[in-house]
Amino acid sequence: MKILIANRGEIAIRIIRACRELGFSSVAVYSDGDREALHTRYADEAVNIGPTPASQSYLNIDAVLSAAVNSGADAVHPGYGFLSENTEFAQRVEDSGLIFIGPSPQSIALTGDKLAARRIAQEAGVPILPGCEFNLSDENIPDEIRTEIGFPVLAKAVSGGGGRGIRLANNEDELKNMVTSASQEAKLAFGDDQVYIEKFIRPARHIEVQILGDGKGNVLVIGERECSIQRRHQKLIEESPAPGLDAASRSRLYAAARKVALALNYRSLGTVEFLMDTSYDFYFIEVNPRIQVEHPITEMVTGIDLVNSQILLAVSGCLTLRQEQISMRGTAIEARVIAEDPEQSFMPTSGQITYLKEPAGLGVRVDSALYQGMWVSTDYDSLIAKLIVWGEDRTTAIRKMVNALDDFQIAGVTTDLSYLKDIVSSEAFLSAEVDTMYLETFNPKAIENIEDLEKESALAATLFIHKMLKRKAAQVTEAANHWRTVAWREQMSGNF
Repeated sequence: MKILIANRGEIAIRIIRACRELGFSSVAVYSDGDREALHTRYADEAVNIGPTPASQSYLNIDAVLSAAVNSGADAVHPGYGFLSENTEFAQRVEDSGLIFIGPSPQSIALTGDKLAARRIAQEAGVPILPGCEFNLSDENIPDEIRTEIGFPVLAKAVSGGGGRGIRLANNEDELKNMVTSASQEAKLAFGDDQVYIEKFIRPARHIEVQILGDGKGNVLVIGERECSIQRRHQKLIEESPAPGLDAASRSRLYAAARKVALALNYRSLGTVEFLMDTSYDFYFIEVNPRIQVEHPITEMVTGIDLVNSQILLAVSGCLTLRQEQISMRGTAIEARVIAEDPEQSFMPTSGQITYLKEPAGLGVRVDSALYQGMWVSTDYDSLIAKLIVWGEDRTTAIRKMVNALDDFQIAGVTTDLSYLKDIVSSEAFLSAEVDTMYLETFNPKAIENIEDLEKESALAATLFIHKMLKRKAAQVTEAANHWRTVAWREQMSGNF
């Protein structure tokens, strides 16, 4: 079995590792800008698919399919992002006689249309938030927004995901501008400017349920994840299980997720996402039809390799697990390490990694494609690594995360490592009293403490010593070469 990975970065490395463990061959694809990327060296084969811009390489369906067919691949794994939720891509992979390691094209189409997904959830008896369609050409605001939904509301893109194409409107005066802004972003990101209106509730938690279905009426629920720590609707820190969730609420969530999956006749890995209010009432948001960025924390608490399970299901068509075999133990937390500057409004950063030290130890995992000397550019997503920890309980896991963030050292590129530490050390996070808007008001101390200064000084000293040792080694080598030359000349002149 040969699998082409239609992606890059840490998720490509993760899938290639799964292929190795299963004894399958792997084919990486890369753009001109990723010629030296780690996934191109880690795979058994690597194929160039075009220029650096994603639109001409990783999003180029013809180029990716050509690489798959010409390399003799049997299957294609899309990872997350890029073409992972593209109905045309999934269909063309299957039409080419290859296995698409993901949901059916029909499921992707249904889940990609958020209005269609809402209707399916509602028909399955799963609660949804009040909402309605909104046409930009309408001069008047629909009456149902005033009478049935009420402000504040979210203007949300019908297509796509990943937190893009979403805007908050607190009143009628803001609504038109927010709808226009969401529509424009959706058009650029997904090629579809349709938006709809949905009731905004606060405080609310964002909880997602991991599912694995075989497309034959069998669906496994593999735990849940708390994803409430978000910035601009982008998840930043996730944990599993969701803290403070009682058994009854968890059971109701799982039942709702299973209903949605069965209604979709869902195949492969996916997540059913919900908002939960302070009364533990929950509402369906959407289905993400792919492997999630945060899947490692579910792997840590269940002991189930989700990527291996996804691949084996696609190849065999059968589930190898039973629901009674699945349980959660301990707590796992993931923090997304992003190349951005928290001091400059989280602007993406770039540069060459001049020093790298990833944390390690029992219950500590790093998923990344980083290496010393690597260039980090702004051509692609700014997520460069994921730090995952596991502990016997939540307190232990948080302590491990704080220590691991301290140990994670990256020089040459500004990242959010210190910002992540501020979050997981905050009183609200420690007491699990956060909601989806927490980071909107979160303001860590601007002044660095002595401990941080000491660690930065130690890192600077280490880099300085490393540089001096390299210089000294070069001088020794130069001197040795000089004396060898002198000795050779004297030997040739007969002085020896």
